[in-house]
Amino acid sequence: MKKGKRFRLKQLRRSLSNLSGLPLVAIAVFGIASSLIAIRHFGKLEAWELYAYDRFVRLRPESPPDPRLLLIGITEEDLRQQKQWPLSDRAIAQLLQKLQALEPQVIGLDLFRDFPIGSRRERLVEQLQQPNVISIRSIDTFAGTAPPPEVSPEQVGFNDLLIDPDGVVRRNLLFAEGEEGGLFSFSLRVAIEYLDSLGITPQSSAKNPNNLQLGQGVFVPLRAHSGGYQNADIGGYQILLNYRSGTPVAREISLTQALSGAIDPAWVKGKIVLIGSTAPNLRDIFFTPYSPSASLGERYKMSGVAVHAQMVSQILDAATGARLLFWYWSERQELLWIAIWTLLGGGVGWVFRHPLTVFCSGAVGLGLLWSSCFYLFLRGGWVPLVAPGLGFSLTLGAVAIARSYDSYRQRQIVMELLGQNTAPEIARTLWQARDTLLQSGKLPGVELTATIFFLDVRGFSSIAERMEPRDLLNWLNELLDAIAREVLTRQGIINKFTGDGLMAVFGIPLPRDRAEEIALDAQHAVECALAARDRLSELNQNWQPRGLPVIQIRIGIFTGAVVAGSLGGKDRWEYGILGDSVNIAARLESYEKQRQPDSCRILITQETLNHLRDRFEVESWGSLALKGKQRQVKVYRVLHRKNED
Repeated sequence: MKKGKRFRLKQLRRSLSNLSGLPLVAIAVFGIASSLIAIRHFGKLEAWELYAYDRFVRLRPESPPDPRLLLIGITEEDLRQQKQWPLSDRAIAQLLQKLQALEPQVIGLDLFRDFPIGSRRERLVEQLQQPNVISIRSIDTFAGTAPPPEVSPEQVGFNDLLIDPDGVVRRNLLFAEGEEGGLFSFSLRVAIEYLDSLGITPQSSAKNPNNLQLGQGVFVPLRAHSGGYQNADIGGYQILLNYRSGTPVAREISLTQALSGAIDPAWVKGKIVLIGSTAPNLRDIFFTPYSPSASLGERYKMSGVAVHAQMVSQILDAATGARLLFWYWSERQELLWIAIWTLLGGGVGWVFRHPLTVFCSGAVGLGLLWSSCFYLFLRGGWVPLVAPGLGFSLTLGAVAIARSYDSYRQRQIVMELLGQNTAPEIARTLWQARDTLLQSGKLPGVELTATIFFLDVRGFSSIAERMEPRDLLNWLNELLDAIAREVLTRQGIINKFTGDGLMAVFGIPLPRDRAEEIALDAQHAVECALAARDRLSELNQNWQPRGLPVIQIRIGIFTGAVVAGSLGGKDRWEYGILGDSVNIAARLESYEKQRQPDSCRILITQETLNHLRDRFEVESWGSLALKGKQRQVKVYRVLHRKNED
């Protein structure tokens, strides 16, 4: 097989191994998405979604004051001047007469006048009956306030406001059912009267005859699940109130200024004039999405007449195409939106592993979600933010935790298979490549070139016969610990302890792609053998005065092809190294056991010598027939490093 094909096959196997945990992501996505949808359906996320809506309202650019409107507010100072509340019929009649002289297009009186107050009632009735004057009433006149009895119903609108459970006005009720039948809102009556001068009259939408259309604006009523609402009371004909700004919606003057004539005629002529109370003591003030804004005061409230002005401005802008009305996705689209972000959270948790990377990726994902929702909001779209945000975060966290646990489990498997006798550098490399190495909890067989290292104690049986088992164990552990340290220092792996010896391997479990790497493994093995000889000399000197055995060891080293991987059954396995190379190394170690020139005999073959790069002094033993091998091999005894004296 060509090298390029082998590389592509390796990449394919790696990709497939990374997909093994995708069912975990699917389960997490399905479970969390289903739970969120259920929680959302019962309205448990509505308060958070409304909070997000208010935040968006405060963050978007504000529109300048509406030049088509003038507000005349009844302030605390006005009440002191009038020394009366409610205002007398005479005072209101005088105000309306002065305004009519300035030729307004519409006058909206947001004051109840259902019965006479003071004198000159006939003068007030005369003014209220002017065709451009709109008065107010309550929807329910039994519990509320009736309209002025002398005024035509076409010149009266209800001023009731819809207040959400948290006390904030976010909706604009255009039509309602009263005891007399269908009723228009105060703001809608005022807007229709003004738009009539522009040739814009109410009509049914071409797409849906049940929807009101004014000019370019089609007023699609709110549904129970529109935007962030869940199971909202949608009685009447409601739309979402698109506030113009949190600052004064239009030019505002006081009642005293208006009565004194301190009004520029340009402020009134052809405009809409709204009259209402703004004094906080009159309690006609409401919370709006702007209420928590620090720039407007911690608990800023908006007067009722200002809220109606916001509604009038919204209707006028929609009819003229100046501002969009809010739109919403269908329930199915919103559920799909939530599912997509939940899936993205699971994907981020699956792809990234490092805690810092997961955190940063999560922050970027939530930022992208927030930016997307705010972008749509600026274009009139109110789409869920909290539900997909929770779905993204919870799935990200769940998958990241599960992946962390899975990583811990994989680490346990690797350590169980390779044992604790692995150099730190090798352990880090193994852990970084665990997706490639681990398949179904096992290390699949890998063909590679490695250097095998066998060590055994000469005459161990007779030594064991003379020592107590506990003393024998302690003495042997002292020897093997010293040898193991030399193996680990040179990036070798101790595959197994053989009672009175050990088997180590240099060059596993990751295949070596370059000849230089294979040669370095062989050199490390021989250096380890020479270091073991030095440690043995030190140990013998230490043991002799303690009455412990002074020993000799044999080492066999061979470099060649092996297969490395999990060996065993379902419930028990170990990391196995198989191949003829292992047998040759073992035969070298046990060859002619009585032929022991010094305390540490180190035998290698031509295959290992080829990789030593002439760095070690060796002694040829000729071509030997090893036990169980049909062909002879060239054997050499390692003497010392060439830089030694």
